[in-house]
Amino acid sequence: MAEVICLTGQMAAGKNYICSLLENEDCVSIDLDKTVHDTVELKKEEIVKAFADEAENKGISLLASDGTIDRKALACLVFSSPELLKKQEDIVYPEVIKQTRQFIKENKAKTVLINAAVLYKTPELMELCSKIYFVKAGFFKRLFRAHRRDKAPFLRILKRFKAQKDLEAQYRAAGKPVVVIQN
Repeated sequence: MAEVICLTGQMAAGKNYICSLLENEDCVSIDLDKTVHDTVELKKEEIVKAFADEAENKGISLLASDGTIDRKALACLVFSSPELLKKQEDIVYPEVIKQTRQFIKENKAKTVLINAAVLYKTPELMELCSKIYFVKAGFFKRLFRAHRRDKAPFLRILKRFKAQKDLEAQYRAAGKPVVVIQN
């Protein structure tokens, strides 16, 4: 099996850009943000049921008009509380781990980049990585990138930044070599 590398960094640091620069015929990537989004939709009924009371109490509808999960509403809800975030992760992460392991297996002859902001929360996947590429960018650069990309209010972005404030330390604690990439 070829090498597995965790490619990570804080929100809007430029992980996807750096990942695109590193991909070639011998190197492939899996975007765990996309995998999580797909899994949220796959687990839609379970998520709606699990968060029904919290959503109702906050006057939030978790379903969009087309019947899919309203990811912005769900994010607003789960990022309001560490307990609610953990509740969502407990539903979604087992499937994400399964899909990621399958991707690695299907690409065993290549170097695999696992592009993920919070891979440290899945020790089952972190143990597969030989090293960590940590992408960094300045605070204001990330803030304006996130605002432009997500069209979200600054306060919501700042809450997500706060949830990731110790991200680099979490990865350094994993005991893997960390390569910092300034973007």
